[in-house]
Amino acid sequence: MGNNNKIYSVITGTGSYIPENIISGDHFLEASFFDNGVKLDKENTEIINKFSEITEIIERRYVGADLLNSDIGALAAKKAIQDAGIDKESLDHIIFCHNFGDVRLNSNRTDMIPALAAKVKAQLSIENPDCVAYDVIFGCPGWVQGVIQADYLIRSGDAKKVLIIGSETLSRIVDPHDRDSMIFSDGAGAVVFEARESDEPIGIIAHKSQTFASHANLLVMGNSNNPGETSGNLYLKMNGRKLYEFAVINVPKVVKEAIDKSGVAIEKIKTVFIHQANGKMDNAIMKRLFKLYDLDTVPENLVPMTISWLGNSSVATIPTLIDLVKHDKVKDYKIEKGDYAVFASVGAGMHINAVVYKF
Repeated sequence: MGNNNKIYSVITGTGSYIPENIISGDHFLEASFFDNGVKLDKENTEIINKFSEITEIIERRYVGADLLNSDIGALAAKKAIQDAGIDKESLDHIIFCHNFGDVRLNSNRTDMIPALAAKVKAQLSIENPDCVAYDVIFGCPGWVQGVIQADYLIRSGDAKKVLIIGSETLSRIVDPHDRDSMIFSDGAGAVVFEARESDEPIGIIAHKSQTFASHANLLVMGNSNNPGETSGNLYLKMNGRKLYEFAVINVPKVVKEAIDKSGVAIEKIKTVFIHQANGKMDNAIMKRLFKLYDLDTVPENLVPMTISWLGNSSVATIPTLIDLVKHDKVKDYKIEKGDYAVFASVGAGMHINAVVYKF
């Protein structure tokens, strides 16, 4: 009798780095906010409170002046390798998902050579040349896309252990004169996936990605909102309202495609690890997703949220969230063997992706 077991990609270790600098709304009290080149004629307290009400963000985290994106990625990676209990030399691939490389404080210039994955490999003192290190630039859904690439590598039989890092220092590329900059934060998350043989589906069961390039102008690099700013620096800019509409309409459809492809009933999905960009937006996405299945109510405790205290750290949000839930650090959320979960994200590109996973 032949062996009917298939190879699946399974999480064996997670780690994250959450910067110590807590940035509350008070940090922005002295800011000068502009819109369309005109200084906003409102008290900053009112702007900050309204922002928190819309996004549910109360605090965010910024890295210390001595740290770069590759540094915090390496810190998260080290924890994930320890958590997996593997020899670092046994890694076949390191995939580092980011968007802006290493940005030094007050410079706004990105440094992507060598690849951040190679920098992390060097920082971790991994000597094995068969451990291939490369970067993925895919907007906020970068880490989920890295996971999808890792799944292809593992299922092909070409790799047995892959480390995927999502890390970003957005505080260094945001415009201090743009109120939207209050959304963004810094952080790093890392996950080790390993090949496992199984006669029933485990780990990554299905995934779906889409790119809506005609909507790419919703999140771009642009000049400061302050017309008096003459540094020539480019900053992260987004059309918040249009982005919200785009996400609420399109993300549920992509998530549904992944769930349908997996053959798992939506009622069996216990946790949705969704990109943390806006609390209200994530709630609206979930409502729309369940409506697509003719269900009027979203189960309680389906979506763990960290946005209120961690903000939007782009590619780091989902791996950080998985790490926190896995280690019982998010109230009312727990991962148990046999649980089905979804990882879903949306961001610059415009890219949307989703993974259905069985723990």
